[in-house]
Amino acid sequence: MKMKRRFGVVPVLLFAVLGSLWAGGQKAASSGGIQLTIWQLNNKQTALDVITKEFNAANPGITVTAAYYDTDGIKDASKVAASSKTLPDMWFNWGGSLGGFYAENGLTYDLTAYAAANNWKNTFSPGALNLCTLSGKLSGYPISYNVLDVYYRKDIFEKYNLKVPTTFEEFEQVCATLKQNGITPISTAGLYGWHVMRFVELLIEHYAGAELHDRLNTFQTSFNNNAVIQALTKYKEFCDKGYFPTGFVTADPNNTHMEVFSGRAAMDIQGQWYDGNIIREKQDMSKFGTFAFPSGGTNRLSAFAEMIQLNASLSPEKLDACIKFLDFYFSKNSITRFGEYFNLPLPRLDSEMPADQPNVAVMLAASNKNGTFTITDQAFPTEIADELFRVQDGIANNQITPRDGAARIQAAIEAYQKK
Repeated sequence: MKMKRRFGVVPVLLFAVLGSLWAGGQKAASSGGIQLTIWQLNNKQTALDVITKEFNAANPGITVTAAYYDTDGIKDASKVAASSKTLPDMWFNWGGSLGGFYAENGLTYDLTAYAAANNWKNTFSPGALNLCTLSGKLSGYPISYNVLDVYYRKDIFEKYNLKVPTTFEEFEQVCATLKQNGITPISTAGLYGWHVMRFVELLIEHYAGAELHDRLNTFQTSFNNNAVIQALTKYKEFCDKGYFPTGFVTADPNNTHMEVFSGRAAMDIQGQWYDGNIIREKQDMSKFGTFAFPSGGTNRLSAFAEMIQLNASLSPEKLDACIKFLDFYFSKNSITRFGEYFNLPLPRLDSEMPADQPNVAVMLAASNKNGTFTITDQAFPTEIADELFRVQDGIANNQITPRDGAARIQAAIEAYQKK
């Protein structure tokens, strides 16, 4: 099989060997019945370990085994498993270009007919089903629809008499005041690129406006333009002023919450899962609030979908078993007990707002009012997103200029289009 996108920079052979050994070990351990494997993010393990054990006990003919990875680990492991033909039966993925790789290469089960036969249109929201439809195929079981907002520490804002900014100029003044008082304004981390990207894309939204930003993300307009250069220039200014944590370029993006929870930083660009993090880390929810980044115009929020993809080679019996497990995993009973381990509300027609996660309703209301745009690393093919990430690092490290950065991203787009 010829894959349509390149792999990430990982020791591919090592991952392939480990993946094959893991898969082989699972087969060796099988002793009758249906054996299923699922790969999930490691921040879901506490809940999924219990849910899997309960499901296996309630369904003696089915055994589900879970393995866990961090955000970038699951991207790498899944790509390598695709190459070595050792993908699990089910694996967590995102929509857009990330999940699209598996749909384009015929690696995911096309659930279109199954969904029609089982009346999924009356179970899942139309938007969720649409976001999980990739290359014309329903390529995953929808598990979340996420919007990103600016989380902030209310108590820190109050201490320094700061109000939630409603304009970009006010946002800059908030950052200046925080820095003057020894507080890092924005927690971010550059390893893998995607967390810094969340701020850079908001700057592009600010300088380009909604209409031009959408044209940029669909490659209808050159990235080498004044709006992008202005955005990258402002990003460099924020780097130079120390508005991000010291050493952020090489820091782990899975840990940005630690700066905010400790009070060393005041803001973090995150999605509604952050309320769950606050609960799990036993933080005081009343200290946290959210606001839409004041980009001007519509103040749109970035958004993305998540799903569980299923192996294209599943037999009908295994497919039914997988769906039975996923329905159990994402049931109301599971959410009632482990709500902080889900991105709520689920993209189902009967899903309710989580009562103990107050910022979720605020964020979703803002997305409905302001509108959304697709988060960049799902809008972009992997190789173009990777070039953006390299540009971010280069600008922060004073290795390239914002003008050169915009030109490099456009060159990556043109190279991709020629392929």
